[in-house]
Amino acid sequence: MRCVVRGFWGPRQESAEELAARWSTTLDRFPRLLPQTTGTWRTAPASGPAETLQPTEPSLLAALHRAWTTDDWSAANGTSLRLIADTAAPGWKVEIAALAGGTPEYLLQSLVATIVFPGEAPDLPDAALLTTVAESWHPDYGDVIDRAVTSAPKKEAGFRIGTPSVGRLAYLSAGRAARTPTDAFPDSKELPTGGTL
Repeated sequence: MRCVVRGFWGPRQESAEELAARWSTTLDRFPRLLPQTTGTWRTAPASGPAETLQPTEPSLLAALHRAWTTDDWSAANGTSLRLIADTAAPGWKVEIAALAGGTPEYLLQSLVATIVFPGEAPDLPDAALLTTVAESWHPDYGDVIDRAVTSAPKKEAGFRIGTPSVGRLAYLSAGRAARTPTDAFPDSKELPTGGTL
């Protein structure tokens, strides 16, 4: 089974220290929701060797600085960091990737967590995972998707790549929620960020 929890936002200049704090909050909360992933994390850089790191701000700050110096385009587009849970339980894989801190003209900033888990595992805490992304990264919007959700609109409704759609659970920032009719999400919940789950 595979589930993806995502958040997207526009240009937002942030320092490495601010990004390390966001990462630290994410890596503190995710293992509490997914106890199969407690322990260290491993970087998965586009080039160069992987490194094991602790989910602490100093360790994450150092990883962000290394990522920033490796990629010449980081200053404008944002710093890309991809982490994989190093000690996940058998049958589990958790990968979290973010592109953040930049001000690109055409590229969205994002946090994408991909969770692979055994079919017999209990249901994932989808709402809590998306809440973590919303409260840690303050995206404009986000959702939770899986293969069934992404394939059904293509097969049954003729959707194509690029057709606006959302997963089985969504998050809208306060600004986006304010422009959406309230009857569009009758089972919604407002988060401390002001956004709506």
